[in-house]
Amino acid sequence: MKTGVTLPDVTFHTRVRDDAIEGPNPFRWEDKTTADFFANKRVILFSLPGAFTPTCSTYQLPGFEDNFAKFQAAGINEIYCLSVNDSFVMNKWAQSQEIKNVKVIPDGSGQFTRKVGMLVDKDNLGFGMRSWRYAAIVNNGVVEAWFEEPGRADNHGDDPYGESSPENLLAYLDAEANKAA
Repeated sequence: MKTGVTLPDVTFHTRVRDDAIEGPNPFRWEDKTTADFFANKRVILFSLPGAFTPTCSTYQLPGFEDNFAKFQAAGINEIYCLSVNDSFVMNKWAQSQEIKNVKVIPDGSGQFTRKVGMLVDKDNLGFGMRSWRYAAIVNNGVVEAWFEEPGRADNHGDDPYGESSPENLLAYLDAEANKAA
């Protein structure tokens, strides 16, 4: 994936809250497409190896959540967190992290992640196929800027984090705003 590339057309199988459903699990299935998430918006998409994992839960997801207003001020409409996890896991993770602004996208089968070239084998950690850590600024479905952690490889021994951090994306957006001024 790189700047200027259009995101692949994929259908995501999500679970959404439905107040018409009574009981302990008031959710229903709702399929959403790439266009549903990315058309006619300028968004941040970041992806990570897995919900509930340490770096993802301690730094990356909370960092984007805590800086949501700064991203909005920089012209970002939405922030999406994508992982090769199912909708049940992604929703429970967002709930446990008390996320109000970042929206989670489940890529349970890894179809989107595969099509953007970021699917890696993490059997060394017992994860199976997962996403390499990256972030992108996406404008109307087209990658405006791409931030990929170095060393992408199957069964990588480390979990690099920095390129795809919210601080790095904010610095990029600030620099772009200064160039335009």
